[in-house]
Amino acid sequence: MNLLDITGKKALVVGAGGIGSALAAGLAQHGADVAVADRDLAVAEAAADGVRAFGCRTLARAVDVTDEASVEALASELKTFWDGVDILVNAAGVAARTPSVSVPLDKVRETLEVNTMGTFICCRVFGKEMMEHGGGKIVNISSVRASYGTRGGMADYGASKGAVDALTRQLAVEWAPQRIYVNAIAPTVVETQFTTSILGNPVAAASLIERIPMGRWAQPEDLVGPVLFFASPASDYVTGQILFVDGGLTAVV
Repeated sequence: MNLLDITGKKALVVGAGGIGSALAAGLAQHGADVAVADRDLAVAEAAADGVRAFGCRTLARAVDVTDEASVEALASELKTFWDGVDILVNAAGVAARTPSVSVPLDKVRETLEVNTMGTFICCRVFGKEMMEHGGGKIVNISSVRASYGTRGGMADYGASKGAVDALTRQLAVEWAPQRIYVNAIAPTVVETQFTTSILGNPVAAASLIERIPMGRWAQPEDLVGPVLFFASPASDYVTGQILFVDGGLTAVV
């Protein structure tokens, strides 16, 4: 038995840029049909093109994770298209990256709305659907910033991801009897177009890389294996866990 085989499963990746695109392709490579959704339809369509390379069924849709009606409309469409979703990956996220004393409050609210409320809404909408057809796997994308501070001025992001960790554990407890297993991965800085402002700053980049024992940034593909583990039969007795994917960063004193 291949414990990482997800052939025939129906997966949805919400947040299709950077990390999400790699995760969608990784799930497709291991046998799943994968739909992708993003607030930017062009980004979702680009990720869907990567999924099609593996010959699976896919579709791309625009969604606003902060709007429950938008998420419910997506769920309804996928129920018609696939008869539901077995795997949900919540990868939508934003960050202000501004010192706490000067970050505009509207930016803080946006981060909390997208990262925390967006994850909650997607979990709730698709969790209800999973209950109807006997279970499923939910993987939330958290961050090391949920547990550890940084000099980079990311209070809004850390707070939002700390809430995602708490939500992951709570839903895992509530939904285990319905065979819905909820876990999260917590990466360090992942090298994508969204982190160029950090990695493009030599001083900040040097300070961060010095603390990573593996001596390199995470790549989006580094997250595929951990997400696949949580999405597959290999984790059928695992729920409520936050897995650090950080090159050893959180092992450093």
